Amino acid sequence: MVTEGQKAPGFSLKNESGEQVALSDFTGKKYVILYFYPKDMTPGCTTEACDFRDAAAEFSESDAVILGVSPDAIGDHQKFIAKYGLPFSLLSDEDHEVAEEYGVWVEKNMYGKKFMGIERSTFLIDKEGKVQKVWRKVKVQDHIREVLDTLRTVQAG
Repeated sequence: MVTEGQKAPGFSLKNESGEQVALSDFTGKKYVILYFYPKDMTPGCTTEACDFRDAAAEFSESDAVILGVSPDAIGDHQKFIAKYGLPFSLLSDEDHEVAEEYGVWVEKNMYGKKFMGIERSTFLIDKEGKVQKVWRKVKVQDHIREVLDTLRTVQAG
């Protein structure tokens, strides 16, 4: 379970283009908004992705990169990005190894059926790779604004 104040677990996953993206790629360069979501093209995940899209310029101006992570395949990510014009990378964690390391691969319960899946979560990681803020069981409405406000507060020291 990843907590605030600790070094973020390193990872390397393929993005929508099949290129490896590692957390270490941004060390010393950018803040990382790492958000885990259950599934491409579903209502809540689409709203969250589009909210991040709509605020992408503000995150970029604040020296941050947005990375979305789900268990979806690369091809699904390509379709999701194309359909909604997402200007950031979506990483494929098909074996949910990174989700498990971050403590977001959890037992879920829907209509009395138990299954394993992603708990919608966001991590704000600073340029040194330290976790500054963790949001778990994210409710999509107003979440992106809260992340952006927290990022600016962290940057202000």
